[in-house]
Amino acid sequence: MKPIVILGSGLAGYSVIRELRKLDRDIPVTLVTRDTGDYYSKPMLSNALAQGKDAAGLVLTRAADMAAQLGIRMLVETEVRAIDRTNRTLDTTSGALEYDRLVIALGADPIRIPVQGDAAGAVMSVNDIADYGRFRDLLGNKGRIAIMGGGLIGCEFANDLAAAGHAVSVIDPGPWPIASLMPEQAGRQLLAPLAALGVDWRFGTSVSRVDRAASGYLLTLADGAQLQADLVLSAVGLRPRITLAQAAGLKVNRGIAVEAYLRSSDPAIFALGDCAEIEGRVLPFVLPIMHAARALAKTLAGEETRAVFPAMPVVVKTPAHPIAVLPVARDAVGDWQTLAAGDGVKMAFFDKLDRLTGFTLSGEFAGERNEMSKRVHAPQPA
Repeated sequence: MKPIVILGSGLAGYSVIRELRKLDRDIPVTLVTRDTGDYYSKPMLSNALAQGKDAAGLVLTRAADMAAQLGIRMLVETEVRAIDRTNRTLDTTSGALEYDRLVIALGADPIRIPVQGDAAGAVMSVNDIADYGRFRDLLGNKGRIAIMGGGLIGCEFANDLAAAGHAVSVIDPGPWPIASLMPEQAGRQLLAPLAALGVDWRFGTSVSRVDRAASGYLLTLADGAQLQADLVLSAVGLRPRITLAQAAGLKVNRGIAVEAYLRSSDPAIFALGDCAEIEGRVLPFVLPIMHAARALAKTLAGEETRAVFPAMPVVVKTPAHPIAVLPVARDAVGDWQTLAAGDGVKMAFFDKLDRLTGFTLSGEFAGERNEMSKRVHAPQPA
């Protein structure tokens, strides 16, 4: 019997297997991953430093133990070079592999903004535990860290690094922190609490050059300003990994295009997690991944099940000023309204029919996310 093959050992891949094993202990499953296959919490990467955790300390379960617990075959440090959809086989660096159904959960790659300078190649990204290990090794006792990007991940790293005693500069072309998710009033409330930790904000500009200096690096910004840093971290966003799917002839847009059952344009191939675009939406957060994994596991076990997403607030890990956001679509029509303000802000987004469809809670109001979620107008399945 050909196995179900899962590509990727992140939260999405492992969650599908865990949910499937609750329903069926016997169906053969093979997991293929290009890394070690050790299980860890990826969201912990951006707040592990202040907790004193190195890369090894982030591992929750070793790959061999995961394989034994879940009753699966695992191919680690294995690259998938091509998908043969006609014969349902994979060309991998560990040999040919047949599949009955294929689940692509390959995640996303860091977006790399082109910069000039003789140290442009030294700009780091932290997208997995191996990246974090390299970053932690290089960090050592270095004091000055420049972060390219003031979005969710950039702000989480800024809080973590500053809390650990590092001087942090955040450079972003946007007008305020986490501008893609939060309205201005909420975003600007993050400025002072992180500045109090030692974060230097540089908005409305970007990094043009990174050059080697006598000590560390010299960054030249688009507005002509310069600053010194011992390490430069890029956190400008992620791009879904679609190359393998695209080469196989699957429909792709921003991510691998799938419908509500997580099925791609090939009925034997599914996708979820950061690499997937579910009914036109890329949902790169923990809660959507968990909901998608439960639905897909049922489908793989023989019960066709749509992925239905309730209100799923995103918790931003900035302890200096806690934030919970229920994002709204960039093209959403409506208005942000302030419901309360104080040491933080409570804001809701109302669509053109005056329905509450999103919210931002910060500071003293961040703990109200469950209450606010209950007030959200949930879109009905088509």
